[in-house]
Amino acid sequence: MSHKPVLLDQVIYYLKVKNGGFYIDCTFGLGGHSEYVLRQGGKVLGIEWDEDIYKKAVIKYKPFLDKNLWLVNKNFSEIESIAKEFRFYSVDGVLFDLGISMEQIEKSGRGFSFKKLDEPLDLRINKKIKIKAADYLNFCSKDELYEIFAKNSEVFNFKSIVDEIIIKRKLRPIKKVGDLVSIIKEILRHKQEKTYRQIWQGLRIVVNNELENLKKGLEGAKKILKKRGRILVITFHSLEDRLVKKFVNENNLCFLTKKPVISLSKKKFERSAKLRVIVF
Repeated sequence: MSHKPVLLDQVIYYLKVKNGGFYIDCTFGLGGHSEYVLRQGGKVLGIEWDEDIYKKAVIKYKPFLDKNLWLVNKNFSEIESIAKEFRFYSVDGVLFDLGISMEQIEKSGRGFSFKKLDEPLDLRINKKIKIKAADYLNFCSKDELYEIFAKNSEVFNFKSIVDEIIIKRKLRPIKKVGDLVSIIKEILRHKQEKTYRQIWQGLRIVVNNELENLKKGLEGAKKILKKRGRILVITFHSLEDRLVKKFVNENNLCFLTKKPVISLSKKKFERSAKLRVIVF
C-alpha cells in the first residue's frame, strides 16, 4: 500500500473483525482500511461518493468484487437503503473516515488544498453537485456568507474575510484557489495555515452538505447494525465530533472509551484525527 490510512491499527483493533463478518466502509476511498478487513476474513460493502476514486477502486479491487467485496458510488447518507439493496445487513461494524483523502488533495484538481493556487475553487466531492465553492463566494449575500462561515468554519475573524470577499468580487470573479488565498492574505497579518484550513473546511462542508449527510449516515448505520455491533467514526474537527457525541447522547448509546483515540501521526493532515467507537 502506498499510503497508510490514518489510525489504521486502531481501526482494525476496535472493529474486532470476525471471519465472515459484515462490515460497511462508508468512505471507502482506495480501500486503505477495508483491505485489512478483507485480509482478516471480513466481507466489505464499500461506499464511495467521489466518482473518480470509485472508478479507480473498482479497477484496483476487480478480482475481489462480488466475492467478499461490493462497491457502490453513492453517499453514505443512504447507508440503510444501500445495505438493503445489497442484502448486506445486519452488519458487525461500520466505519466513517471523514477526512478528505490524499488522493483528492493531490490528484482531483478540485481545489481541496489551499496550496494549489491554480486549481479551480470547486470543492465538490461528487461532480453531480450543482453549486461549486466559487459560486457561493461570488453570488451569496454578505449575510449568507457570514452564516456559512459562522456555522462551518470555526474561524474567529471570518467577518473581516467575508467583507474583503465582497469587495474583491466586485472587481473580478473569484474562480481559483489563488484568488481566495490572496484575499485572506490581505486580512491576516501573518501566515496562519489553521485559518486557511478552516476557511476551506467551511466551504467544503456547505458545498457537500457534510454535516447533514453525517447525521443521516449515523442514523442509518444504527438501524442496520447487529446487537453488540460497533460504529467507528474518525473526525477531523470539532463540528463533526460534537455531532457524533450528540448522536450518541440522543440515542442512549455509549462510547467504548471515555476519551477519543487520537492520532500520533507527524503529518499535519492527520494530527487532528480522532477516533470514536460507538457500541450498542
